[in-house]
Amino acid sequence: MSINQETDLSRHHEPRDFSDRVARAFTSMMRLFADTFFARRYGHRAVVLETVAGVPGMVGATLQHLRSLRRMEDDHGWIRTLMEEAENERMHLLTFIEIASPNWLERLLIILAQGFFYTLYFLIYVISPRTAHRIVGYFEEEAVISYTDYLEEVETGAIENIPAPDRAIQYWDLPEDARLSDVIRAVREDEAGHRDVNHGFADLLNKKT
Repeated sequence: MSINQETDLSRHHEPRDFSDRVARAFTSMMRLFADTFFARRYGHRAVVLETVAGVPGMVGATLQHLRSLRRMEDDHGWIRTLMEEAENERMHLLTFIEIASPNWLERLLIILAQGFFYTLYFLIYVISPRTAHRIVGYFEEEAVISYTDYLEEVETGAIENIPAPDRAIQYWDLPEDARLSDVIRAVREDEAGHRDVNHGFADLLNKKT
């Protein structure tokens, strides 16, 4: 998987209306939960949050697929894009499991968080796909910030810059001597891409309303 180093990591979508404000508030609530529970345990934070991050793409792809069938019209590439997003987030999870193995409490939290978030996000997408995509856009903005903080901890020596897992080297086509810092940069780049795609989808849906 190639990495685009030209992505703007600082991009932020300013809320413009009620839908955007709801999405932003929901994201802030989730961020508060993550900060409270994990603090600076970035590896474990990544494991749990990536299990949640893999949900929206699959939900969106499923509902767009059903919409395409129901209306008998082209999806214009949305289904494939969302499926690729879900798979990419799953690879993030599998990578970080090798870096920070979750304990029993975190595994329980994963089960509860995934069930809660899947149900909630499914309902949000049914009611307002635009709000759902904006939520993911904001989620990914926060992910970029979190991974930047994680990278800083590694680069300053607060967290050991261990060798990159073989899975990460193969998936992102990293050098054989790649380290954790290289993995974080690759993942952060992915998240920035998902941010732009989902904000873009929300903007397109806004034009249709």
